[in-house]
Amino acid sequence: MGMIKEFKEFAVKGSLIDMAVGIIIGAAVGKLVGTLVENIIMPIVGIFVGGVNFTELSIQVGGAAIGYGAFIQALVDFVIIAFVIFMILKAINKMKQNAEAEEETEAADVVLLTEIRDLLKKS
Repeated sequence: MGMIKEFKEFAVKGSLIDMAVGIIIGAAVGKLVGTLVENIIMPIVGIFVGGVNFTELSIQVGGAAIGYGAFIQALVDFVIIAFVIFMILKAINKMKQNAEAEEETEAADVVLLTEIRDLLKKS
């Protein structure tokens, strides 16, 4: 009975739910960025490299085809996805810093107004 209670506490803990939401959102963002890379960025890159489709590049070694193009495509996808996520996180951190700076400014205003009020009371 104790194990069931422990599992129930674990399953409904806020951190577990937050993690699940993060994974779901992360999967959705990954899909979004993957589509961006595949349908918008890679065709543009293809124009600059002469219309080469990386996924079709391969070398024949004996009877086996080594598809190094798929690896190049995956590597380019990874770099672009990592860069897009970096830029998103950078923007989010900047927004957080701006919000914190506004809160600090408001707090300083409150302190100043409190000091003025106290000085007026003394007069």
